Amino acid sequence: MPADPADLLRQRGYRVTGQRLTVLRAVSREPHVTADAVAETVRTEMGSISIQAVYDVLGVLVDVGLVRRIQPAGSPARFEARVSDNHHHVICRSCGRVADVDCAARSAPCLTAVDDMGYEVDEAEVIYWGLCPECQSQTRT
Repeated sequence: MPADPADLLRQRGYRVTGQRLTVLRAVSREPHVTADAVAETVRTEMGSISIQAVYDVLGVLVDVGLVRRIQPAGSPARFEARVSDNHHHVICRSCGRVADVDCAARSAPCLTAVDDMGYEVDEAEVIYWGLCPECQSQTRT
């Protein structure tokens, strides 16, 4: 997360609100968090907040570039504060655990498409699927 998210919000023309900063802190504490989990965390800090308000704030934070949204197949959207690189994700087919995976070549080779069809590519979303170590050990017993 950038050093001063309030300044980044202001620079992009967005008002700094307690809800926005609290939601951002919640996303920063737990990578790959769902909106429902963010709402629970925010409620413990601020009191009442609707799930729609959480989605609205998350949408602003995604637009501003402080939060990244991913939505693996068959899973609710997840949010993370790691936005400064073009990393990927590995997801367990059994328990749904999500982890970050750096690009294989330590750069962003996935941003160079064989045929970009005239698009200016600035992000690639790669998801690896498999079984996490814990689920592998459970299937072996």
